[in-house]
Formats: sequence, structure tokens, C-alpha cells
Amino acid sequence: MTTAATECMIKLYEERHELEDYQAGVPRWCTGCGDNAILAAVQRLCRDEQLRPEKTVFVSGIGCSSRFPHYMKTYGFHGIHGRALPVAEGVKFARPDLHVFVNTGDGDCCSIGAAHWIHALRYNMNMTVFLHDNQIYGLTKMQASPTSPIGTKSNTTPRGSYLDALQPLSVTLGVQNVSFVAQTVDWIPELMYDIVKAAFHHKGLSFVRIVQRCPEWLPKLFDPFLHDPQRILLLNHEDGLSISPGLAKVYKNQERHDPSNINRAREIASANDPIPVGILYRNPDVPCYEDLRASTVLRTPELVRKGLENEFDKYTIWPQGMEPEAQATA
Repeated sequence: MTTAATECMIKLYEERHELEDYQAGVPRWCTGCGDNAILAAVQRLCRDEQLRPEKTVFVSGIGCSSRFPHYMKTYGFHGIHGRALPVAEGVKFARPDLHVFVNTGDGDCCSIGAAHWIHALRYNMNMTVFLHDNQIYGLTKMQASPTSPIGTKSNTTPRGSYLDALQPLSVTLGVQNVSFVAQTVDWIPELMYDIVKAAFHHKGLSFVRIVQRCPEWLPKLFDPFLHDPQRILLLNHEDGLSISPGLAKVYKNQERHDPSNINRAREIASANDPIPVGILYRNPDVPCYEDLRASTVLRTPELVRKGLENEFDKYTIWPQGMEPEAQATA
């Protein structure tokens, strides 16, 4: 039976997935960790968009954020440090019909995985990338990361870090073929969900930096921003985010920013205070690599099985006289 026929049979009845259909296990993150808020927003997105679990994949590297696939009742790949993006690109290239998400941290993406990050932006494959940025290495117990603010005291910088923090948004906006860049914070769940949803619906690589709290190692880092709404800059536009009246009453520091204006997006990206929240840049016309290099051969189960058997045959120890060449001439 072909894949198309199978999907037709599945659609003979109405299938409805509830929130718990995407929830797997109890998260082991610390109480108050921003990863919990990100997980809630993404599970809600899956429910609202009715993403089929068997058609959805979450890929991660190493770090606190990278436990994400364990808590999603979908397909998942918990990869090695810094390699989440090339794994996700391989998945998308082989199976462009799947919804592919990547969860990576500031160390995983911006340090050991920096080269993959840059080239993933160039390739602009149709996937959604969440950078969980708490500005510290959490899983390995408090080492300075590339995004740690200057002066951060950690186990690797006990006298305070010496270098200015790397700016993930500025770096991303400087790469050719970038097509979607946004930023949100974990303590405004309404905006986080809206940005996650916009990123999912963008065709191309959507890069969302999520400024998140680490209650264990940097518990007070973002307190000034939580207690003073003026230190959050909301970006609104008819082609970007619409701010609800309730949020507008609290967060009055707003800018009408056109996401097609990359020059202004780069100016906004360089700001640390106030923290800009919204869609900085969006260009739906950038081509996706998997479309440019789309294979004309349908990857049927038979074709995949044949390819695997050919690879396995290279390492098979055959009984004497039973080698493939001998079988072919027998």
C-alpha cells in the first residue's frame, strides 16, 4: 500500500488531538525554569494546529533545553553537543513532509554548534528553531556561555567574564538567506505563543531567540526586566505581531516595526535594554534548500530498505561460495 493511500485511510475519520496527546513524562527542569514555559507554548501550538504526532519531529543537542524531545509525545532525536541543526536538516531533506522543530541552548548553538548555526541559516530549510538563551551553562553547573553578560561570575570566570556577550539576533541577521528572526521572553506567555505560532507558519528557517530565566544559577539576572515593564520593547505591525489591549496597558513601550526592514531590524537586535520582543525580520521570498534540491525519486519503504541492504552488504562476512558475486553467477 502506498503512503498516499495510507493517509487517505487515516483521514476517513475525524482525528482530534488534545493537549495531553503531546505530553510525555514529567519535565525534570528546575521549578521556575523558562524551559517549562517554552514547553507549554509549543504543546499548545501542536494542539491548536492539530499536528499529527507521527508527522512531527523535535531535534535537540545537549543541555537543559535539549531534554525537550523527551517531553513531547512525537518523534524526537536527542543528538550530540552542537549538532542539532545538521541532524534536523537531514531529517527535513529526507522527509520534507514532516514538521521539524529544533531546541538548542546558548552554549549548544552559539559555541560548539556555531558553524552549523550559520550554515543552517544559509540553507533556510523549512523548520522552526528555538534558541533557549538563559546566558549560562546550566546542565554542567554554571560555566559562562557565549551570551553571558560581561562581568558574569561563574565556575570558569570566577572574577567575572571579560568579553562582551555575543548577540544571537545580530549574528543571525548578518547571514545571507536569513528569512525569519524573532525574540520573546519566557515571562510573557501570550506573546511567546504568538511568536511561536508565527514562526511555525513561516516557510523557511524560523529562528526564535527566547530569553529565559535560570532560577538555579542566575536567579536574579532578569528581575529588573520583570519588575519594570518599560524595559520591554514590544514590536507591533500588521505584518508582525498584534498586541492585545490587556498587554498594551502593561507594556506601553512599543514600536511599530515593519519586519521587512532588515536595516531597522539590525538596529533593534543590537539593543539589550530595553529587551525587544516581537518579529524583527521576515522575508517569505527566500528559497528553501530542500525545494532547490528536491529529489525526483520517491523515497518509498522499498527504496529505503534496498539502500540499507546495500550498505549492510559491504560489511557482511559471507560463507565461502555465497558472496553476492558468486550468487549472481550461479
